[in-house]
Amino acid sequence: MSASLSGSPHPYIPATEADRARMLERIGVADLDSLFADLPAAFRDPAIDLPPALAEPELIALLAERAAENAATTRPSFLGAGAYRRSVPSIVSHLVSRSEFSTAYTPYQPEISQGTLQSGFEFQSVVCELTGMDVANVGLYDVASATAEACLLAVRHTKRRALALFEPIHPGTVDVVKTYARGAGLRVDILTSVDALSDEHACLVVQQPDFLGAIQDLEPLADAAHDQGALLVAAADPFALGLLRPPGDAGADIVTGEGRDLAGAPAFGGPSLGLFAARSPYLRQMPGRIVGRTKELQSPDDAREPRTGYVLTLQAREQFIRRERATSNVSTAQALIALGFTIAVQALGPSGLRESAQLCYQRAHDAAKRIAALDGYEVPERGPWFQEFLVRGPLPAAELASRLAARSITAGFDVSDRSEPETGEALLFCVTEATPDAHVDTLVEALTAIGDDGDEE
Repeated sequence: MSASLSGSPHPYIPATEADRARMLERIGVADLDSLFADLPAAFRDPAIDLPPALAEPELIALLAERAAENAATTRPSFLGAGAYRRSVPSIVSHLVSRSEFSTAYTPYQPEISQGTLQSGFEFQSVVCELTGMDVANVGLYDVASATAEACLLAVRHTKRRALALFEPIHPGTVDVVKTYARGAGLRVDILTSVDALSDEHACLVVQQPDFLGAIQDLEPLADAAHDQGALLVAAADPFALGLLRPPGDAGADIVTGEGRDLAGAPAFGGPSLGLFAARSPYLRQMPGRIVGRTKELQSPDDAREPRTGYVLTLQAREQFIRRERATSNVSTAQALIALGFTIAVQALGPSGLRESAQLCYQRAHDAAKRIAALDGYEVPERGPWFQEFLVRGPLPAAELASRLAARSITAGFDVSDRSEPETGEALLFCVTEATPDAHVDTLVEALTAIGDDGDEE
């Protein structure tokens, strides 16, 4: 400790020896070792066994070698279950890497953050167009937390104390909603039929497409919810909405979603981007922040074109208003990822997004047909579906996934422990527009070999 802290100043902490001495004297400590005396000696300045320093070219080569060991970016992978690899327009990485967009934090001084506010306004506009909703906020942490916040909004609006989640729904979303509900003293009911919906429920939460890949018919679900005086919350995939009917047109009151995939490749669990949009009557109950656009006021004799300005129209966080009136403690938006999402959607445009979604749909269905044609394999029919499908094979799901892993293939998500009767010993495979045809060929060949009685593995 004494050698590293009392020597020359740290290159990133420009305090001189005199500065340190004055600070130690002010707090009444003799030296730095005394300051950290409460820490066990073994942890104060542990020796780090590092190899000799490398020159920059050698370091770059080493890092490239280590990065190449990341099998997730090279081997065929058919995992989905909430995180999807998309064909993101290359313009996204070029624009979001500009220095003026290098912070993901929302502005505390909005009057000097016009660029950040404008990107937030554009993001809200895109989300409203995709979802068919009236208003959207600048983004939340992920789809799970956004859906939980939607449930709390429904509770405030209806004054009811129970939530209904419609299966199949992502287990991560269920867990987060239950966590929020436990703190608020709410009951969470998992429904397999809307017949179980009652006038005790504040909302019905439906995933679109559902967790097992099927496309939901939202309109009758919305009617069932509204008949009980509940709100319909649709947790929708914004990419799939390039092809599907907007939830707002089908009667949804609140729409949430995950926008991370359209901003770049999956990032090992984070960060994410939660979408949140609602009908205008719920505007003042929405969590997070909402950006508005206005024009400056001018005197009648001012001939200049009025300048456009962006403002934080609503800040519903407890720190900015009276705590009892706050709707949420959410403050930070995933602004950088929201910018990437916005750029991607605007670069694709309505027709480009639809074409990409159609390509995804077609490739997934072609792959499913090839697998279903193999001896010993089955793709259960669940009605219309988008990009994910169940596969049952000649082996238990876990063993089939292990056999594929031995062939350097990442199988689909094991859903054997779920209660839906159609799953059984099944894997949930995902094929998107970004899945190379060669990877599907490799998968089909591997499944054929595994199903062959002569396979030696």
